[in-house]
Amino acid sequence: MTKNIILCGFMGSGKTVTAKAIAKKLDLEFIDLDQYIEKSEGLTVSEIFARFGEEHFRALETKAATKLGAQSGRVIALGGGTVLRKENILPLKQNGTIFYLEVDAKTVLARLENDTTRPLLRQNKEKTVFELLEKRSPLYKAAADYTIDANGSIDYAAEQILNIINTL
Repeated sequence: MTKNIILCGFMGSGKTVTAKAIAKKLDLEFIDLDQYIEKSEGLTVSEIFARFGEEHFRALETKAATKLGAQSGRVIALGGGTVLRKENILPLKQNGTIFYLEVDAKTVLARLENDTTRPLLRQNKEKTVFELLEKRSPLYKAAADYTIDANGSIDYAAEQILNIINTL
């Protein structure tokens, strides 16, 4: 049984793209937690936030994390806020190795410069990124088994993760 490879990190850290690259390289199924929730709910994350609020979305996230944590052999990209609830991390850790894709605020702002899809960045983008990153960084570090510098290329981040996976 292959343990799941799970990527956590802030929005814009490259979780989805890096996870896809790893899944392709290892011939494993890729799952983006936000897309998984969107598919099961028939609504986008933005629509869920707008209609039901963040708390409802976080409950859906917990349900999805619990279900996916019981499965194996997947590469999973978590949503940026998944680490806000400890109950999301525990089931994922039972059957997976968690990698934190660490980025600084400058990298996030550059990568999300033209992104209008993220509900939490609708207000003052720069202020929000700095505040959320400061608040969430310790949570990402606490959840992760390994921290990966993701300020550079996606290929570099994926290569670092694959090197670690090969030693497990």
